[in-house]
Amino acid sequence: MPVINFKYGDLCTMLGREVSQDVLVDRIPMIGADMHETESGCDDMSVEFFPDRPDLYSVEGLARGMRAFLDIEPGMKTYDVGDSGIEVFIDESVKGVRPFFLCGVVTGVDIDDTLLRSMMELQEKLHITIGRKRSKLAIGIHDLDKVKAPFTYRLADPHAIRFVPLAKTQEADMEEILRTHEKGKEYAHLLDGLDRYPVIQDKDGQVLSFPPIINGALTTVAVGRRNLFIDVTGNDRKAVKGALDIVCTALAERGGKILAVKMHEDGKTFASPDFTPSRMDISASECDKFLGLSLGPEGACECLRRMGMDASCEGDTVHVAYPSVRLDIMHKVDIFEDVATGYGFDRFGGKYSLDQTPGSLEPITTFSDSIRDIAIGLGYTEVNTLTLSSDREEFVLSGLPRLDNVRVLNPITEDHTCLRSYLMPSLIRILKRNKHRDLPQKIFEIGYVVRDGRTEPHLCVMCTASKTPFTEMKSVTEGILREIGCEHSLRPCPFPAFIDGRGAEIIMDEDSIGFFGEMAPAVVIGYELTHPVMFAEIDLKPILSKKKNTLF
Repeated sequence: MPVINFKYGDLCTMLGREVSQDVLVDRIPMIGADMHETESGCDDMSVEFFPDRPDLYSVEGLARGMRAFLDIEPGMKTYDVGDSGIEVFIDESVKGVRPFFLCGVVTGVDIDDTLLRSMMELQEKLHITIGRKRSKLAIGIHDLDKVKAPFTYRLADPHAIRFVPLAKTQEADMEEILRTHEKGKEYAHLLDGLDRYPVIQDKDGQVLSFPPIINGALTTVAVGRRNLFIDVTGNDRKAVKGALDIVCTALAERGGKILAVKMHEDGKTFASPDFTPSRMDISASECDKFLGLSLGPEGACECLRRMGMDASCEGDTVHVAYPSVRLDIMHKVDIFEDVATGYGFDRFGGKYSLDQTPGSLEPITTFSDSIRDIAIGLGYTEVNTLTLSSDREEFVLSGLPRLDNVRVLNPITEDHTCLRSYLMPSLIRILKRNKHRDLPQKIFEIGYVVRDGRTEPHLCVMCTASKTPFTEMKSVTEGILREIGCEHSLRPCPFPAFIDGRGAEIIMDEDSIGFFGEMAPAVVIGYELTHPVMFAEIDLKPILSKKKNTLF
C-alpha cells in the first residue's frame, strides 16, 4: 500500500491549526490508513494508506481530508477555477494508442523543496496505483513559463522528433530514448508494436512530454514561484480525470490558483479541469440497517460531511454530493462505508454477548460423513475429482442419458467444456490414470453434480477387477442403502452404460434415485480400460430430504 512521508509541522500548517501529534496518530488511521514508522515527538511522520483512496496520497490531500474529519472544515471543499486562455488540441491520430488526454493550469505556486518532493511522490504513487505502472495513465507536471500555447497532443515519427529528456543534457530522438534512457528502457514495452509515438508539443514544436515515457528537460519544475501546466494521458477517461483533479487540487491546497484550458477534441470543445461533483441518493434507514446503527437522515448527513462530502436530507432520502477526486465511490455501499467511517469505527460494538452459540454441522455434512464411514468399511477408498467435465465423457462414452448441462462459455481445453451431470465419468478417469496399478481398485466419491442449474449431492462407488459380478455391486449398493435406512426397490435399468440384464435402477417412493451394475464392454473400451468395471451412482438429496427429520 502507498506510504506518504511528511513533516508534522507541515501538516499542522495545512490544517490551519496545531493539532496534537498524539491526536493525529490516533485519528488518521480511522479514515483508512496505518501509521507507519512514526515516533511521538518526532517531526517526521509516515502514513500507509489503503489503495482505494488515491486522493490521500499526499500531505496536501491528507490535510484536506483531516480538516473535514476533525470537524475543522466539514463538508466538500470547493475550488474556484478561472480561465487560462490556453487552448489544447488533441489529434485524431492518438485514438488507437492513448486516446484520453486532459490537462490544466495552476498558477502562483510557491515551490520549495517540501512541495517539490511531495509532488514527485504523489505523481509516482498515482503512476503505480491507479496508473498501473503508467499503462493506464501517465502524468506530467511542467513549468508553463518555458513554453508557448497552444499545445498539441499527437502521434509522431519516432525519428522526426528530437529533444532533451528529463535529467539529461544530450538531445535524442524518441527511438533513442527508448533504448538509452533509464525510463525509456523501463517503459518501452508500453509502446511495443507502434510505428509512431505520442508527443505533447507547444506552439513552436518544443516537446513538453513523450508520454508515457519521459518529460522534456525544457519544462523541468524547479524551486521558486511557478506557473504549472499539468497533463495526464491514458486509456481510461475516469482514471485520467481523477488523476488530474487530484494533482490540481493538491497544488491548490498550497495556495495555487487553478485555471482551466480549452480542450479541442473531435470538433468539440470543453474545459479542463472540471470539478463538478457527482451525486447519489441513499436511504438513511437502509444505511442504518446495513451498518447496525440508528443515525437517521441527519446523523448520516453529519457523518458524510465529516468525510468531505455535502449531504442534505429529505425525509428518509439523503442527497449526497461527493468530490471528483473520490474515485472509490461507485455504489451506494461505498456511501454507507463513508457514513461508518465518519461515525467512527472506534465507536462500533458494545458489550460482548454471553449467550452460548455452539456451531453445528449441516445435515448434508453429517449425512455424508455417515455414508463415508460405510463406504470405507466396505473397503473403498475416497477420491475427490474436478466438477468440470466434457460432453463426450459425460454422455457419449458413458452410455448415460443426456441431460441439459451447464456449458463453459470459453473452455480452455476440450476436456473441460461443461459442469458434470454424473460422478461416474469423473471416477472412471481415476481408474484410467491408474490402470497400471494392481487390482482390484475400489474407489468412491461423495460430491456435487449440477442439474437444472442446481447442485445436487451424489454418491458414486466404483470397482475394477479381473472379475466384477453384478451380485457384488448389488450387495455393496444395498448394504449402503440399508445402513442409512433407505427403503427401496429395484427394477431393470435400460441404460447402454450397463451390460444388458446386469443393470438396475434404485426406486424410492416410485422415483428413480440411482442405478448400479456391470459396465458394458463398449463403455469400458471407450474409456481405454482393460478390465471389467462395476459401479453405482445414487442421488442423496431425496434420501436426505426424507430422512433428515428422523436422522438429525
